[in-house]
Amino acid sequence: MLLEPTLTRLRELRLTGMATALEEQQGVPDVQSLSFEDRLALLVEREATVRDDRRLTRLLRQAKLRLPASVEDLNLHSARGLDRSVVLRLASCEWIRRHQVVLIHGATGTGKTFLACALAQAACRQGLSSRYFRLSRLLEELAFTRGDGSYPNFMNRLQKTDLLVLDDYGLAPLSDRERRDLLEVLEDRTGRRATLLASQLPLEHWHETIGDATLADAILDRIVHHAHRITLKGESMRRTKPNTDPSQTATA
Repeated sequence: MLLEPTLTRLRELRLTGMATALEEQQGVPDVQSLSFEDRLALLVEREATVRDDRRLTRLLRQAKLRLPASVEDLNLHSARGLDRSVVLRLASCEWIRRHQVVLIHGATGTGKTFLACALAQAACRQGLSSRYFRLSRLLEELAFTRGDGSYPNFMNRLQKTDLLVLDDYGLAPLSDRERRDLLEVLEDRTGRRATLLASQLPLEHWHETIGDATLADAILDRIVHHAHRITLKGESMRRTKPNTDPSQTATA
């Protein structure tokens, strides 16, 4: 077998996982006793693993998650308002595939941001694209792109993202332009893509923070009905826990 030309050809075809696995097989005597089909299966499996890892790295980089959170690191104590069955169901990402909405509410430090980022990371692990924004930063980005002419492209990228996470909703009043921008973003996603919103405010106060009754009705109509709702409880985990666990030090 002409190994080097084969390795070169595999790399030219961007089958780097197969190339690496083939090189490794040369140093494992027991592999030589396997059938051609079994050895080929090992090569294909390595290529699939490399591609999965590469895709996950790319999706996580694009997601720009605020925290390196994962579902496995969540504190699912019932006193926090986290039902294990609900979290595991959301972690399956079926709600994302069905283009649904998740609303997370809780006081400062109860873990809203960590939970939001954990669900977004779960989406990336299943090959779904995610993007995290604090709402204020998203509105600033929309204003900036409108000014430099990249607004249509930016909105197009948002619309194609499987899961959009909007954190810190309701921290500051919205201007008329910001209300309309938020409605535009949500309108693009309703029934087409999934959205997660996290806020310190109880849901009954979301309407008044928008500042315009008509636009508030339109915005909430697109996110509240049939949404999955989680209310986190308890004291701030920043005050009650030592700063050793990322799920405790990075809550919001």
